[in-house]
Amino acid sequence: MTSVQTAEPQRRSWLRPNTWHLRTRLILLAMALLVAICGAVGVVSYASMDAFLTRQLDEQLGQAAARSNDPGRPPSGGFNGRDPLDSRGQSVGTLNARILNGQVNSAGFLAADTTRSALSTEDKQVLLALATDARPVDRTLSNGDYRLVAVKTSFGDVLVTGLPLAAKESTLTSLVWTFVVVSLGGLLLIGLAGTVLIRRTMKPLEQLSEVATRVSQLPLDAGEVALAVRVPPSNSNPGTEVGSVGHALNLMLDNVANALQARQKSETKVRQFVADASHELRTPLTAIRGYTELMRMTENLTADGEKSLARVQSQSERMTALVEDLLLLARLDEGQPLKLSEVDLTQLVVEGVSDEKVMAPGHTWRLELPDEPVVVKGDPSQLRQVLMNLLSNARKHTPPGTTVVTGVGKTPEGAAVVTVTDDGGGIPPEFVDHVFARFARVDAARAGTANVALAAEGTSGLGLSIVESIVEAHGGRVTVTSQPGHTQFTLQLPLFRGMAQGDAPSS
Repeated sequence: MTSVQTAEPQRRSWLRPNTWHLRTRLILLAMALLVAICGAVGVVSYASMDAFLTRQLDEQLGQAAARSNDPGRPPSGGFNGRDPLDSRGQSVGTLNARILNGQVNSAGFLAADTTRSALSTEDKQVLLALATDARPVDRTLSNGDYRLVAVKTSFGDVLVTGLPLAAKESTLTSLVWTFVVVSLGGLLLIGLAGTVLIRRTMKPLEQLSEVATRVSQLPLDAGEVALAVRVPPSNSNPGTEVGSVGHALNLMLDNVANALQARQKSETKVRQFVADASHELRTPLTAIRGYTELMRMTENLTADGEKSLARVQSQSERMTALVEDLLLLARLDEGQPLKLSEVDLTQLVVEGVSDEKVMAPGHTWRLELPDEPVVVKGDPSQLRQVLMNLLSNARKHTPPGTTVVTGVGKTPEGAAVVTVTDDGGGIPPEFVDHVFARFARVDAARAGTANVALAAEGTSGLGLSIVESIVEAHGGRVTVTSQPGHTQFTLQLPLFRGMAQGDAPSS
């Protein structure tokens, strides 16, 4: 038996980018590029505006310093000179100070009412530390951040002029917030529009994936398969990248469909040949058995002749059983309708185990039965053959003294279950996956004593294949698990729906 195994898709995780959808990665990549561009534009804009406002502030500072520095005044002010703290032409918050002999003689901040507020001791220390090279610098005073310039006059004193940075900082803050809000809004709109456009662009790839997924779910391993799934013409145009992939996928599907059709024709011919050959062999085999029995009844044979004739008869019976098995498989392959009726699996198991007790008294046979009948809808003769094949398989492939437990039950999903379990040597691991294949036989030389009986009785290797075919024809399934000391065949069939669970079958 062959089975198609599909790999489980890798679970997506935000911590592993390689598991994200391609459209998600494209959207995030585009957003990252936009964020980088917006950030670069923001930094450049901020730097340009800061430089512009600083130049503007320095010009204002220079004008204010020029008004304070009257070259016609003496260092002490005097009546013919203008006081450097004169507020005429100066803006609110302007700082003016005079430093003479290392001390701040007069200083203050210009208030709105043209009065001056005094500087703190810390402010004076800051002013005393300024270089007198007429270069503007930023300092933090008790009244806030200021742009200061210190100029040494020809009279030997130092005039300090300062303008507040609050207006500049407010402008830059407004610029930052405006840029952030506009950028976020733009990124949101571009993200939404990009998502729609990328989804629409990626739609053909999703359709290709859907086609491949549908093909992967088709039962291509056996039987006649109609591989009619194709990529639509809109997505199979070789002129585009996606269309080239779709066109190549269609070519591959055409090739697979042709191969499946050729395989199906070959299998049909082989099955027809097997069915015809098996049917034709029944007549000569019947004749051989009849003449063998006639010779044993009418002729006086020596001991060797009697032994040879018995051998001919046993081999003809074995070949007759093989032919009957082949015919049954051929009928199942053709899908011939079943003769359905209500079948009590509990009674069927009891009768089958009783027959095996007679044939193999050296084995220990046990039953595990429910308190109520388990009824299915099926072909009684075929289900009986399934059970007998499983029981005889346990008998033939295990030595005397083996315990064989046959159980009947129900699953919560509403299926009837029959299990045949033995504590023999088990099935070789390399053979478990092929145990239901036709003519599958274990090499007795490699399998040990557990299969000596198989070689001695000359089994055909069709018993378990018949079991699987009959069970599948009834809508069920059969599985096997095996290890040394425990081998279990599990048979599941749909329960008879016309009878409530727990009710007895009608007579």
